[in-house]
Parts: sequence; structure tokens; C-alpha cells
Amino acid sequence: MPETLIPAHRPAAPAPASPLAAGLRQMIAVLERERQALAALDADGLIGAAHEKETLCDALAEIGPAQLDGETRTLAETARQLNEVNRRVRNLLAANVAARIEALGGPRRLPRATYAPARA
Repeated sequence: MPETLIPAHRPAAPAPASPLAAGLRQMIAVLERERQALAALDADGLIGAAHEKETLCDALAEIGPAQLDGETRTLAETARQLNEVNRRVRNLLAANVAARIEALGGPRRLPRATYAPARA
């Protein structure tokens, strides 16, 4: 007869994710989709990502830094880094388009508008 082993205790079930951790994970997923849309030059994907990021930012705005624990700090830093990479890619794409347009039409001939504070 084979011997049946019974564990001394059951492994603890994983703790449910906090709303903050879940929101940050969603933000990371949106930022990854945004990066894919940037790579594919998918305007609809970029617009959708922008709307999703705005909605998530509104939801996460109610949570202060004091409420972050080790996991959520790591998730927030990951989201910050992904957003920074996406910002740099957007800027590079915009600079590339500007350079191409300038190459087609030559440099701008119009003076740049300058803004000064209104005097009362």
C-alpha cells in the first residue's frame, strides 16, 4: 500500500491585489500598447491609449505616495520609465517629421511669435 503524505499546512492563498496595484498594472499594459502603437504608427491605437491613460490617471490620482508599499512603488517606477520611453519615441517621431517637412519646403521664413506678459 503506497504511503500518502499530507502536508503539515496548506500553502497560503495569494493575497488579492490592491486596487492601486491593479491600476498600476493596467497602466503598464496601456503604456506597452502605446509603445506598440508608436512603433506601428497607429494613430487610432495612440488615441485609445491616451484616453485609457487619462482615465487611469484620474483613478490613481486619489491615492497619495504615503499609501505605496514596496510592490506598488516598483510598479509605479516601471510605469514612469515606460512613459518616459514612450515620450522620447514620440519626440523622435515628431522631430523626424519636422525635419522631413523642412527638407521638402526649406526652412521656415516666418519669424517665430514671442509671447510676453501683458502689462497692466
